[in-house]
Amino acid sequence: MKLTILGGGGFRVPLVYEAAATGATGLTIDEIVLQDVDPSRLRTIERVVEELGAELRAQGRTVGPLPRLIATTDLREAVAGADFVFSAVRVGGAEGRTVDERVALDLGLLGQETVGAGGLAYALRTLPVALEIARTIAGVAPRAWTITFTNPAGIVTEAMRSVLGDRVVGICDTPIGLVRRVSRLIGEDVDAPDALDRIGIDYVGLNHLGWLRGLSVDGEDRLPGILADDAALEQIEEARLVGFDWVRAMRALPNEYLYYYLFTQQARERILEAGTTRGEFLVEQQGRFYRQAAEKSEACCDGPLAAWRATLHEREATYMAESREADEERRPEDVAGGGYQEVALRLMTAIASGRTERMILDVGNAPAGSSTAAADPSGRIVPQLPDDLVLEVPCLVDGDGVHPQAVGPVPLEQLGLMAQQRGAERCILEAATVGDPVRARRAAWEGFSTHPLVRSVDLGGKLVDAYARRQPAVGRLLGY
Repeated sequence: MKLTILGGGGFRVPLVYEAAATGATGLTIDEIVLQDVDPSRLRTIERVVEELGAELRAQGRTVGPLPRLIATTDLREAVAGADFVFSAVRVGGAEGRTVDERVALDLGLLGQETVGAGGLAYALRTLPVALEIARTIAGVAPRAWTITFTNPAGIVTEAMRSVLGDRVVGICDTPIGLVRRVSRLIGEDVDAPDALDRIGIDYVGLNHLGWLRGLSVDGEDRLPGILADDAALEQIEEARLVGFDWVRAMRALPNEYLYYYLFTQQARERILEAGTTRGEFLVEQQGRFYRQAAEKSEACCDGPLAAWRATLHEREATYMAESREADEERRPEDVAGGGYQEVALRLMTAIASGRTERMILDVGNAPAGSSTAAADPSGRIVPQLPDDLVLEVPCLVDGDGVHPQAVGPVPLEQLGLMAQQRGAERCILEAATVGDPVRARRAAWEGFSTHPLVRSVDLGGKLVDAYARRQPAVGRLLGY
């Protein structure tokens, strides 16, 4: 079994390696290939992974031999013969993210990398690369399953599906994290062997824009009881973010990123008050780690693995800091809640072994063989949206692939926000692929102007101009 990790020099890659090497999901992986365009970062993460592997072996935590580790900057070499390709590339690096954030902030808009203007700018840089990756996979590993964590994940998955079809799936750890927190509060384990028969999940949305609308046990929806209980809501980070009264009014628990849509101005003000954007924080923090590890400096005297772990903890503890008061620390249980590597490994294990798993994934609205066909004559998960639009919904995964499940009716307020968001992102996809700078500029202008966190033709034009001038990749695409 060969796993290729694109963006293999990325900071969180050791998490994927550890989950694979310890057989956390029962899957045996023989070979892991790390691919990255930055050889220095790639070598740094390779050293962290090598030290991590030795530690796991010494502690007796491995299942059989460690996976053979290969590092390369060659995309075709990395992908050829892969069974699974995990794509977690960051086009433009953290430095590009700082520009995404600052351009928006300077125009009075929210600066955040996956939602709003920053997310669209990120997509403009990323979509051409994602499509080239998809074409490479189709050419040298056509039977591989591609799992993408590359942000903005929804539109990136949608673009890659135009080449790879149902064999590309987008993942995110926030929806299942929310479901698990709620299920624990009612004394249930959504991952238990009998959960598929007893527990029902009604979650629908786009990546970073979704809602948990129901959690039933033996046919009884238990979510209303959670929403009515202050003590229960206090244990749910998403409810604390947007307020107990609001989740009760909406009769649903939101994905944490809905905070940016509901408290846009407050989020922007807190980012400005902090003086440093999240991207700027990561450039400094992770840049320091990579420099120290590469130079084998005194600060890294305990080895790159120890430095990586300390940096990881600080990174997770400060996640979405703008959603909390200045003196409010993130709770330990929330810091420990991250787990995209486990989502990826569970998905791979279900496909490779045939063991059925229920997950929340980014999939097409009307994928081939979808089990939603019986629920709606159109075969779509959400009938009002296009067949090829990528949604984030509960799915069953087994040896035959990914099978999206039916969800309840989507009310107008949720449907409208989803449609407006993806409509803007589809304009950006057109700008990234049309091949004509004049048409690309027009499509980009429409995308930025109609995004629900911009909603301004004037600001949309200013965003296009600013990103084109400050992001070289965007400038080339738009003919500046």
